[in-house]
Amino acid sequence: MTDASPDGGYTSAIRDAMRQHNSALQRALDSWQGSASQVAEAASAIVSAVRKGNKILTAGNGGSAADAQHFAAELVGRYKRERSPYPAIALTTDTSILTAIGNDYGYDDVFARQVGALGRAGDVFLAYTTSGESKNLLAAADEAHGRGMTVIALIGPGDSSLSRSADIALRMPATDTPIIQEMHLMATHLLCDLAEAELAAAEAQDSQAVQ
Repeated sequence: MTDASPDGGYTSAIRDAMRQHNSALQRALDSWQGSASQVAEAASAIVSAVRKGNKILTAGNGGSAADAQHFAAELVGRYKRERSPYPAIALTTDTSILTAIGNDYGYDDVFARQVGALGRAGDVFLAYTTSGESKNLLAAADEAHGRGMTVIALIGPGDSSLSRSADIALRMPATDTPIIQEMHLMATHLLCDLAEAELAAAEAQDSQAVQ
């Protein structure tokens, strides 16, 4: 039977989908409020690294690669405030490096090899994954720990290999991958906002002290 509405019924279906999605997201966000202390701990680790002259390396696969790049862009560019740029590198962007390592060593090593080249004691490795089981991120986390780096993981809801390996694990209390990814974006913005606010304030104080 043909839908008689001018848009073929799309408007009604979209509204229903939006209501269902919003309800699922709100439930997850309400539950996630209990993770505020872990978010603060992660932001503090990022601030401490930058203040000491260290950097943030970040990575993920697929949509999580885009999240990693988003995070790096906010730190190197700006989130909300005018301030100095902060050193952050997404390990997902150089196709020559990715394809060379993937071809010569295998895809499981595409991030670990870069952490080995760029990571130093005091740096932070920030991993994005909905499953917490991506072999290339686990290898990168191991490499980061071997170099004296702090590992922060943004993951899904349950216990996982990466949640056990990470120094700080930000679990998203949702089972639907799109909801987890949307919460990763919110966590990204929270981390950027918290870190930028503290670092920018410290920068302003240092500037006044010099004057």
